[in-house]
Amino acid sequence: MNLERILSELKSERDTLDKAIEALQAMQLSSGGGGKTRAGRRRTHRLTPEGRRRLSEMMKKRWAERRKRKAA
Repeated sequence: MNLERILSELKSERDTLDKAIEALQAMQLSSGGGGKTRAGRRRTHRLTPEGRRRLSEMMKKRWAERRKRKAA
């Protein structure tokens, strides 16, 4: 058993893991602690009161048609 070779391989693996850990930590820090960055957020589409009302009316019609079909 060559202890020097084993130690060398283990140190190499440790160095690889240390580099991976540093890269992940850098990603975490650059993204604001694990959350999305401001530039990375998708724009949310918000409904206007008129759009919400229209959507509500459409859904009421849809469910009324479903109830009709179910009753028939």
